[in-house]
Amino acid sequence: MDWRGRRQSSNIEDRRGESLRGGAGGAGLFMLLRFLPFLLRTRVGRIILVVGVLAFVGARMMGIDLLPALQGQGPAVAQSSRELTEQEQELTEFVSVVLADTEETWNTIFAQSGEQYREPTLVLFADRVRSACGTASAAVGPFYCPADNQVYLDLSFFRDLERQLGAPGDFAQAYVVAHEVGHHVQNLLGIGERVRQAGQGKSEAEINELSVRQELQADCFAGVWAHAANDERDLLDPGDLDEALTAASAIGDDRLQRRAGQEVVPDSFTHGSSEQRMEWFRRGFDSGNVRECDTFSASLQ
Repeated sequence: MDWRGRRQSSNIEDRRGESLRGGAGGAGLFMLLRFLPFLLRTRVGRIILVVGVLAFVGARMMGIDLLPALQGQGPAVAQSSRELTEQEQELTEFVSVVLADTEETWNTIFAQSGEQYREPTLVLFADRVRSACGTASAAVGPFYCPADNQVYLDLSFFRDLERQLGAPGDFAQAYVVAHEVGHHVQNLLGIGERVRQAGQGKSEAEINELSVRQELQADCFAGVWAHAANDERDLLDPGDLDEALTAASAIGDDRLQRRAGQEVVPDSFTHGSSEQRMEWFRRGFDSGNVRECDTFSASLQ
């Protein structure tokens, strides 16, 4: 990818010098322990306690840490003076250029429809981060929080993408950023909210299918950006498209389930199969047209 020397985005927030720890005081945890005997004595109390434990365990499985909330305060922030390595600095510049280029694409597309694109902030963090969607660990991977319109990225994910998932290359990394920006575009268009409303009262399998369609659309939107980056700004080098498709395949639900030694269960998919993710990224790339990204009306194979 021909990215060096290009404009960098001003919408980067670097929090890698911060480390999170639980706040002092522990008021929330103290109150829970104080009322524990009452909760155990009553049927309703036991139900409340069980629901709370299940919510805590479920959040931990997703990489979200609820302990600071129980302690009565948000995570305290400790500043670190660690200097960035040369590789980390280069990756920071690279991500900033990719984000700037997505801004070029989506500002143009929104303007063509008479709308104004509100650019997201990309937050770089290390290990753990606090967002409006909760406190998350790097284990959840890159994510977008619709509550604060921010993309969150621990750059160590790029190392895992290459070494553990077998998807090397700078354009594989650019695809990851563009996918999360695709979720921001969905949020601006009201798609995310419509998906949440459509999932109310539905079965787990139906909710999973809605999630898959939303994720595949973000892949398609990433392809729309890649089309513009290639045709309008000549950013792509030979082999870059293959790098993005390899990354899309590497994080397909079926491949991840096999990698974990699990049975492939399509009803449990939340992001789409490897084939689907490649197909929808390629559809956006080939067309360069957001109207080709209607995953919610399409028949998914």
